[in-house]
Order: sequence, then C-alpha cells, then structure tokens
Amino acid sequence: MTINVLILCTHNSARSVLSEGMLNHLAAKAGKDVRAFSAGSAPSGRLNPFALEALTNAGVDVSGYRSKSWDEFTSPDAPPLSIVITVCDSAAAEQCPVFFGAGIDGGQPVKVHWGYPDPSNAEGGDEGKRRAFELTRQAIGYRMLQLLQLPLETLGKQELLAALNAIAKS
Repeated sequence: MTINVLILCTHNSARSVLSEGMLNHLAAKAGKDVRAFSAGSAPSGRLNPFALEALTNAGVDVSGYRSKSWDEFTSPDAPPLSIVITVCDSAAAEQCPVFFGAGIDGGQPVKVHWGYPDPSNAEGGDEGKRRAFELTRQAIGYRMLQLLQLPLETLGKQELLAALNAIAKS
C-alpha cells in the first residue's frame, strides 16, 4: 500500500517543493512505497529557480514539477493521503494552510507541522539565496530520512503523530 504524503506551504514554490523532491528521491533510493506531493493554499503559479537548482544539484529529477493548489487533493479522485505536513515558518508569522482532505482510511490524514524559515528571504544576493536553499534542502532531507525509517505501514494514527512530532523536534 502506497503511503501518500502531501506537503503544504502557502505559495508552493520553495519549501514544499524541496520537501516533495527530497521525499520522493529518498523513498525511491530506499525502495519505500512512499509518494510525496506538494501544494499551496495560495499557489504562486511558479517554482522558485533556487529550489529547482538545489534539488537538481542533489540528483533529484524535477521534471513535471509545478506550483499547484491544494484543491487538487480534495477531489474524490485525488490520492488518499496518510500524512499532511505543513512547512511554513510559524516564527515568521506566516499563515500556514489548514487541510481538510480525506485520509487513506476515509478519515482525516495525520497532520504535522515542520516549519522552516523561507530561504527566499535570505540576504547576500544570489549566492546567499543558493546557500540558504541548499541548507534548507539538507534540513528537509534529514527529516525525510527519519520519516522513511518509521514502520509507516504498521503504526496507528496516534503513534504516527507522536513519531512525526518527535521528528519535528529533532
């Protein structure tokens, strides 16, 4: 059974895209049946070129990636979701989206917040942004590796939520 993970941010242009790319890349390398998707509550309609560059430099295939609305994941033909992760930085007072789609069992998916500062706001011109995006990609990758080490097929919702919250604190 595929574990579908939706990663949300407001604009679906940077952090959620980095997360989607890293989780899909690492899951494929580990032979795990996990599929990541990303979306936004107010998608910008464009992907941040620094996000695409960081992923490409890490060996992630970004073909077919696009900025999209979370509305695509609320229809009956959308993939059933097990986990929804928000990646906005609450410390920056960003409004993180709230998702109401259905989970894999018809109930609600497990929801967790893994905040990251927006690398788009990094100082130091293009080099500063490149560095910020790469550091954000690495931080996201670390958490995604931890997620992939969980026994996702056997954890109940409360155990999964506790495990995901523990990863958020790591």
